[in-house]
Amino acid sequence: MSNIAQAFSKRKAFIPFITCGDPSLDFSQRAIDTLIENGADIIELGIPFSDPVAEGDVIQKATARALDSGTSVEDVFALVAKVRAKSDIPLVFMTYANIVFSYGSKEFFAKARELGVDGVITPDVPYEERDEFARFSQGLDLIPLIAPTSDDRIEMLAQSAQGFIYCVSSLGVTGVREHIISNESIVARIKQASQLPVAVGFGISTPAQAKDIARYADGVIIGSAVVGICALSESEEMRLQKLGAYAREIRAALDTD
Repeated sequence: MSNIAQAFSKRKAFIPFITCGDPSLDFSQRAIDTLIENGADIIELGIPFSDPVAEGDVIQKATARALDSGTSVEDVFALVAKVRAKSDIPLVFMTYANIVFSYGSKEFFAKARELGVDGVITPDVPYEERDEFARFSQGLDLIPLIAPTSDDRIEMLAQSAQGFIYCVSSLGVTGVREHIISNESIVARIKQASQLPVAVGFGISTPAQAKDIARYADGVIIGSAVVGICALSESEEMRLQKLGAYAREIRAALDTD
């Protein structure tokens, strides 16, 4: 059983997103440690990119700060190595095609595999271009996004998926939303086409939202709410305390029947 499959086999998965290097790589490492200690099952690592088209205002600003601080792909790989020295939690890169191409597709996937990364999400790579990376990705799961607009492509995307399936909760970009429209019917269609676990992301921020989605999905992905805590204008210790408390609240919501 793969590392990702094991995470989903234990309980409803809590998958927080971190923008690596915001506001520093040292803080990112401490934030990841805090999330692991307080109930995260998989960590999604955002590699800073100058044009993050899938991201809303919170993560765009976090990405800009990370780039301004000089965070590079090599820095993110070094961060992964430090996390792996202490934890075997599944790690999934969230990145964009240009990052992979610029580094060298073969070299990028080889390095990620060597360091123990478990999967890669590339939101700007359509299904038709998937093979451009799939030929180098052996040993890493290529995790697709399925959105409300996927419609007649849902079965095709689900059947080619690896690791888990990322169900996009809402139209548009990432960002905290007060109301999350039910994706129960989409998740049901995905589950008819694939036996892989399905996690829902984009906009989820509250324990109540997480609990509601866990009724029909296998996990929740939370990005902007986590990144927002990391960006608070408070001391590093206070931000980490708040991050730990938030993670515990989400964990408790997911564990409540």
